[in-house]
This record gives sequence, structure tokens and C-alpha cells, in this order.
Amino acid sequence: MDLHAWIDNYLDHLRVERALARNTLEAYARDLGELAAHIGEDDAHDVKRIDASHVLAFVVSASRRGKSARSSARQLSAMRGFFRFLIRERAIPTDPTELVERPRLARKLPRVLSYDEVDRLLAAPPEDTARGVRDSAMIHLMYASGLRVSELCGLELGELDRRIGTVSPLGKGGKRRVVPVGQIALERIERYIDLVRVHNKGATRDKHLFLSPRGKRFTRQGLWKLLKAYARACGITTPISPHKLRHSFATHLLRGGADLRAVQAMLGHADLGTTEIYTRVAQDHVRAAFERAHPRA
Repeated sequence: MDLHAWIDNYLDHLRVERALARNTLEAYARDLGELAAHIGEDDAHDVKRIDASHVLAFVVSASRRGKSARSSARQLSAMRGFFRFLIRERAIPTDPTELVERPRLARKLPRVLSYDEVDRLLAAPPEDTARGVRDSAMIHLMYASGLRVSELCGLELGELDRRIGTVSPLGKGGKRRVVPVGQIALERIERYIDLVRVHNKGATRDKHLFLSPRGKRFTRQGLWKLLKAYARACGITTPISPHKLRHSFATHLLRGGADLRAVQAMLGHADLGTTEIYTRVAQDHVRAAFERAHPRA
């Protein structure tokens, strides 16, 4: 088989065996497709002809085109997974990415909302309209639970336990977790379900918790637009996104003394190191308070 056929096989493997999300699969397909286009048809017809020089030339070419170090690192990771799959399938003897060094990344600290900005954002949706009641429930749930945007939009009515106040989102890699939502957010969600969702045209045929006025599952793009509109309305000038609310959720928990492992579990991080970056953001807050208040700072 040629390179293109092996890429198709690998994507099928990721979809069926690994149950990766559609967005992740599309990213893999895009990255590997760019590699195939760079290698060209002469070498692509036989995967055994692909070596480290092809991979290195591809990474260098991407960098010259203005590709960021983070994007190059992601592409290299996708290539490594692909070539290791080929080794397992006995299509190639060695991994051509093995000697290619991963681009160095300057790890950026997540930017978070202040407590005042969160309060203003939560108070922004009008409580006297059906759309405002729904939007209030969505924003409260995002900040109370730290859900990813895909998890919030994909959340089903049956994944909310109103009795104990938890949601059970389906996270990355098809892993489910249980996350508390808190009494304030739960009250907003229940009000939306009992007063608004029950009258939505999709209430009986669509199992998703949050529905658009047309009775369909709420979209990621819709959530982005909604947040930006409310942020603008309440005077928040810093860029905002659903993931920024997730960052704020984690950072504010740690500032309040939450256990790092508990925050890891709530966020659904497989690696504790991914969660640890929020401790640096929380510590920056403490350091800033010290420098403002201490006479010898």
C-alpha cells in the first residue's frame, strides 16, 4: 500500500479502536495529509522509502512557512503515532521520526478572568427571557464545573443528576467522569429545564440538555458567540472563550485551597502535569497580593 492508503488505515484505527473525537481525527488527517503532500508521489508510493530526512525537511518547511513551534510539535506527534502504527503493522522496520527533535515550546500560562469579571459575566444574561434563562444556566454550569466546550454542548439530559447535583460528561478518549456543579448552578439549570426547555420544540426528540430555539443541540460556535456578546455587554474587554472559563474554574479552585488531584479529576486530565500549570497561575495571584500589600515587597 502507498502512503495515502496507510493514512486512511491509520485514521480508521484511531476512529474504531481508539474512539477519538471527530475534531481530533480531523487534525490527524490534516497533519498527515500535509506530510503526504510534502513528500510527493515519487516517494509516497512506498512507505519504506520514507526516512528521517523527509520528516525533518517537512518540519523545517512548515517552520519557514510561519508554522508555530506548538503546531510543529503537534504535527510531529501525529507523525510519530502514525509511523509507530506502521511498525506494529510490519509495514516499515524503523520509525523515521525517532531522530527528529521535538520543537521547544515556551509554555504559556493560561489567562483567567478575575472574580469580578466572573460575577459580571454570570449576571449578564437577562433572567426574564427564555433565552436569557438558558444562557444563564449554560454560563453558570461552565464556570461551576469546568467542562470543555464539546462536553457542555454534548451533555445529555440524563447525564445531569438533579438529586445530588452532578453532571457526567463524556470527555476525551470516551472517558466519563462525575463533576459536582454546586447549588447555585444547579438552581439555574433546573429553572431552565422546568421553565424553558420543556417548551422547546426539540424537548421530546433531542436528548441534549441545551437546545437552540430551533430545537437542535447547541453548537460550539453558538457558545463562543454567546459568551463574547455577554462579555461585551458587561464591559469585559479581555478576550473570552469557553476554555477561558475552564481555566478560571481550575485557577479559582486552587486559589481557594482545593486539592490538586481533585481538580485534575474534575477537569478530566489524564496527566497531573497538565493540571499543575494552574498552580503557577494561582501562585502569581498570591505573589501579586504580597507585592501590593507588603511594605518590604
